[in-house]
Formats: sequence, C-alpha cells, structure tokens
Amino acid sequence: MESDKRSVSFRLNRRGESNNQNTLAKDEEGSFLFAGRLPQDYPMKIVWKRGFIRLVLVAGILWMLLILIVLLFHVWSCQTSFAFFSALCNREGKVFVALDTMGFVQSQHRCPIPVANDPDRVVIPHGRTPDEIVKNLTYITEDEFANNGSQSSPLFGGHQNWSEREESFKLKPTMEVHCGFMRNGGAEMDPADVEYVKKCQFVVASGIFDKYDVPHQPSNISDRSKKLFCFLMVLDEVSLNFIKENVTTRKDSDGGLWVGVWRLILLKHQPYDEPRRNGKVPKILTHRLFPQAQYSIWIDGKMELIVDPLLILERYLWRGKHTYAIAQHKFHKSIYEEADANKRRKRYARPLIDLHMKIYRYEGMEPWSLKKSTISDVPEGAIIIREHTLLNNLFSCLWFNEVHLFTPRDQLSFGYVVYRLGGSFKFHMFPNCEYNSLFVLHQHNREHSSRVEWVKSLNEFKGNGSSMKESKGGFGLWTPYPGNLDSVVLPKVVRTSKAG
Repeated sequence: MESDKRSVSFRLNRRGESNNQNTLAKDEEGSFLFAGRLPQDYPMKIVWKRGFIRLVLVAGILWMLLILIVLLFHVWSCQTSFAFFSALCNREGKVFVALDTMGFVQSQHRCPIPVANDPDRVVIPHGRTPDEIVKNLTYITEDEFANNGSQSSPLFGGHQNWSEREESFKLKPTMEVHCGFMRNGGAEMDPADVEYVKKCQFVVASGIFDKYDVPHQPSNISDRSKKLFCFLMVLDEVSLNFIKENVTTRKDSDGGLWVGVWRLILLKHQPYDEPRRNGKVPKILTHRLFPQAQYSIWIDGKMELIVDPLLILERYLWRGKHTYAIAQHKFHKSIYEEADANKRRKRYARPLIDLHMKIYRYEGMEPWSLKKSTISDVPEGAIIIREHTLLNNLFSCLWFNEVHLFTPRDQLSFGYVVYRLGGSFKFHMFPNCEYNSLFVLHQHNREHSSRVEWVKSLNEFKGNGSSMKESKGGFGLWTPYPGNLDSVVLPKVVRTSKAG
C-alpha cells in the first residue's frame, strides 16, 4: 500500500517537472516549444528575429521623423520672407492646401510674387486661345416678361425663368444666354465713350458707385503698358459729381473725362436699386461693356495698383497657359462659411442669404473639402484677370445671372457656377498673400449701409411695394422655386476666424 503511494507520488512529481520544463521553455524562449533538446542554431535565430524587429521599428521612426522634417520645412518655406525658399513652396499643391485646412500654415498678409523683371521683354502671345467647347455665344437682349405687358419696364438682367436658368448650365457648341443689358434696362454708355473703348484690346477696369471712393492712380506702370492698356473707371452719376468736386479732372478734345491715367466711363440710368449690385455690372460683365477687349484686369475702386499690368498678365495667364485667374479668399473655402460671415457682418438680409444657400444646397452644392479639384470655392473678388474667350464670357454671364437672381454677394455664386459647369471651366486661383502684394488697399470714403442689410425675418418684406424689397434685383428670391426647400438643412459651419 505504501509502495503504491510512492509510485503515484513519483509519477506526479515527474509530470510536474515535465510541465515546469515546458513552461520554462516557453517563457525563456518567447515561443511555444516542445520539450526536448533544442537545435544548436536556435539562439542565433532568436537574435536575428529580435534584431529584425528592432530594425523595422527604427526605420519606421526615422521615416516618420523625415516626413515631419519635410512638412515643417514646407510650412517654414511657405511663410519665410526669403524669396528663394518661399519660391519652393507650392501654394496650389495638395500638401499646402491640406496643411492650410488643418491650421498648420499661418496665412501671410503679403508674400513675394515671381513676376518678370522687365515689362519690355514680356512676349505677348499672338492670336487668341482657341475655343474648344463653346464656339458660338449670343445674348438675349429682349425681356420677354416685359413685352407681355405685365411689367412696366424691362429688367437689366431680364426675367430668366427657372427652366432657362437650368438650360444655361448645359454646355453646347452654340449657346444663347441672358447676360444683362436688356434693351431699355439701363446702364447705357455715352456715345463718345462707346467709340473710345472700341480701340481697347488690353483693359484695366475699375468702378466707383455711390461715391464710396475716388480714383487711385496706379504706380510702377511702364511706358509700354501705358500705351498698350486702357485704364477705364466705370461710375454712376453720383460718383461722377463727387469726383468732379473733390479731384482734378481734365477733358480731352473728344469730350472724354480723365483723372490721371483713368478714363471715366459714366453708366447712365443705374439698373439696380442697390449700388453694390450696380457695381457687379462692370466687374463681372467687363466683356459686355468693352466687347473689343481681349484681356482685362478688374480691380475694385478702393485698390491702388502697384504692379505693371503687363507683368500681371504674364505671371497669372501666359506663364501657366491660363485664361482666367482670381485670388483665393483669405479665410473661407466653402460658400456656406462665406454666407455665415456675410450674415454676422450684416452684408445683406440674413433670411435672403439663407434662402440663397438653401437653393444651392438643394441643387447639390457640397461644402468645400479636400476631395474637390479646386483649392477653394470662395474667391477674393477684388481682382479678376482674364482672357475674353467664349467660355470665360459664358462663365461671366452665368455668374452675373446668379447675382441678378439672388443676392449681390458675388462670392457666394462663383463656386456654384464652377460646380454647375462640371469641371469644364478651368481657372487659376492664386494665394491671397500674392493678391495683397499687387495693391495698396485704401479705405472707402464712407461705409455702405442700406435697410435691407438689417432685415432679420422674411415677414419684414411682406406687402406690395414694400420699401425693403429690391424692385430690380433678387428676382429669383421672389419667384416660387420649383423644388421643395422645406426639408433642406444647411451644412453646419465652424467659425475658424473672426474676420471675413
């Protein structure tokens, strides 16, 4: 009996020792092994595996550090004042756009512009850029709604209905669209000015309305550009009288009125109630006012041009083979961000801005994101550089039609028209810091203010003949929209800047 117990105990002890050996083998060698004799080269395999893992980890860390150093150098080069290093920064590339979106790049106010050194050496391209998409473009000039007797006088932008608007976005070789300048709609030029602008192939255009500004003389203009360009300042009667009283003017033998290099172009019978909306006529429809122009540079009336216009065309159009260039907005990339900023800064009636954006949202306009092919949907509209190709002229017409139909805040409509043309309209959007290096910004003579900017509810517009309504603009906002906007929810906006 006692021997049987010893036998059982011995077997248990042997089993326990065996288990301990197996456990020890697993713990010390880092893997599951069978008990028994190990291969002679086993320690070398363990060393090799551990070394390989360490090598991979070190290589991964070094690779991440390298990427971090490159990104930091990219951020620094985009913000340094050294011209050589700042030239290495591709502000239009996906890397810069992504870093800017995430807030890693601090926007500069001004940055160097790599313009050519000598305007006299700039080679002007021969001929015009071929029109490959739109080959024939005509404009509707009769306001059909007015002709049926239900309207006493035609609207400058016409009574475009919703189906006509939808059709205008479908690109075809031959197109006929609304583009302002309806017969008897206003904005007529003096015959002497009409004759003068016929000779203008290269144009620098600006505008002053409701006496906000006085003409600012451009500087650093070469003799070649003075001979090549027409400097045309478009204005209304109120601004013309204000300039005559406060600035020295001269009259030439043909009856033209001048302030320095600027030829003053009077638009009679203002087409809109709102001076801001009147200012969009020369800004967007430059090709209609000056039909002989091949190239134009638009600048707002508060800007003083400090770069030769020939160098601007070479830098932003000819060098990159572009036909349309516009600056990027400093703060906003999405039209919904810009709309929010317009509301809180009381740039126009809040409920009408919301209605404008709801229509765009209903029609599929997405907030800007890195997935989009453009670096932003919101331009800085104070400068537009363009060759007057048929596609560019069509884009200008469609952009103006949105301003005529909805709100005068043209920055809300630019990206929408780009979206509706489905990528066919190509343009160059350059950094805002370069835009600030092209001009000196002057203050307006006074702040603009109108009752419509303070409206908080659509109820304030009710009633026939309401003084709160614009009678000649925003026509689309007072016509029943064919879609159901009740369920439309505007995208949430994160306010990343107090400005804008």
